[in-house]
Amino acid sequence: MQLILLSGGSGKRLWPLSNNTRSKQFLPLLEGDDGKAESMVQRVMRQARQSGIAQNVTIATNAVQRDIIVNQLGEGISVVTEPERRDTFPAIALATAYLAFEKHCSDDEVIVVMPCDPYTDSSYFEAIRQMISEVEKETAELVLMGINPTGPSSKYGYIVPAKDLSNGGERCCKVERFVEKPDTQKAEELLKQGALWNGGVFAFKLGYLTDILKKYNASNSFDEIRAGYARLPEISFDYEVVEKAASAGVVRCCGRWKDLGTWNTLTEEIRQNATGNATIGPKCVNTHVINELQYPIFAEGLKDVVVAACPDGILVCSKSETENIKRKVEGLSHRPMYEERRWGTYRVIDQTEYSDGFKSLTKSITLKAGKCISYQIHHHRSEVWTFADGQGLFVLDGEVRRIKRGDIAVIPPEHYHSVKALTDLTFIEVQSGNPLVEEDIERFEWNWEKYGTI
Repeated sequence: MQLILLSGGSGKRLWPLSNNTRSKQFLPLLEGDDGKAESMVQRVMRQARQSGIAQNVTIATNAVQRDIIVNQLGEGISVVTEPERRDTFPAIALATAYLAFEKHCSDDEVIVVMPCDPYTDSSYFEAIRQMISEVEKETAELVLMGINPTGPSSKYGYIVPAKDLSNGGERCCKVERFVEKPDTQKAEELLKQGALWNGGVFAFKLGYLTDILKKYNASNSFDEIRAGYARLPEISFDYEVVEKAASAGVVRCCGRWKDLGTWNTLTEEIRQNATGNATIGPKCVNTHVINELQYPIFAEGLKDVVVAACPDGILVCSKSETENIKRKVEGLSHRPMYEERRWGTYRVIDQTEYSDGFKSLTKSITLKAGKCISYQIHHHRSEVWTFADGQGLFVLDGEVRRIKRGDIAVIPPEHYHSVKALTDLTFIEVQSGNPLVEEDIERFEWNWEKYGTI
């Protein structure tokens, strides 16, 4: 059995903490079993491991999320990145091609596809195990998870089962039809018919989807299919596969399921009302303050409000209005001011443009022990690194030296450079030039192994 986790998102629904590289599933705001903070994707992986279905995991995502996935889940996870952002059908098709051609899974291997960010309990993963069983028994070619609705919602698609599964007896049957995001009145009618929410979880045998993929790309290697990714239709998996399935079944999930897609729903699951450098007074009611800035925030006398602050911006919003954030902050987007990378994190401290167009940008960068940035050059900017804490190795144009707190490195344009952390290493980087963009970088190979610790 192979598990594919879908990780996408534009990063605007939980603005300002989320951005295009740090979508909602990566925010470490939930509390794990050990009492430590964890993100949605870390929570789902922990639950999947506990349920015994996470022996073989592949994450389908876009290229900008690869580093943060590795940073949060470790190096042992297979990650398949889209060459460009399209939709769920091509993303799932690419991941299944990876399983077929790179991991050499057989056509009879059961594949489970699920989102990486549902807020659920153990019954969710019990339902997945039953889905696997139904595919193995060939109850249907495609088996979906149906969520017990808590009310008539227009936010979700609906699955109408051929039998009423709400009486606590059978939990699986054939699908009669699908209904995509109805209005509230239609949703009420569907609930009377025993309809379930479409949970976005699918199970099938590998050969079922590779046969569909062959209609668009008959290549015999993963690299060829990835190179022809743009030829795959930009369409959702539901429209391209689910609603066209000749044989579809549904398994009912009886337990807790929640989409933490807005600040309102997310804060219901955050145990601490004040997170980070924040204090809440006794007259605050149902108010949450999440602060990732160094500057303190004090809140008093607020009711039903969320305050979120980070280098990307500050949000002060009534919880009842948080569903509208994504649309309203579109014009506020700029380069991410905080990112998690495979080697650590960085935070933008300051960015300035002067009257003549010259620019400067200051970052605080932390490398984890044993990690390094790529050997690289910049064509348009110079950099000055001031090492604030830790020890490491610094290379400039092939010459390596050991660095420590208080050392300074000057890097002019067109000079090759890199750094490796021997311990956790923090330094301040000041860029200057024009333009100052992340794309002003060219990477090269460098072998740190022969240098040891000098």
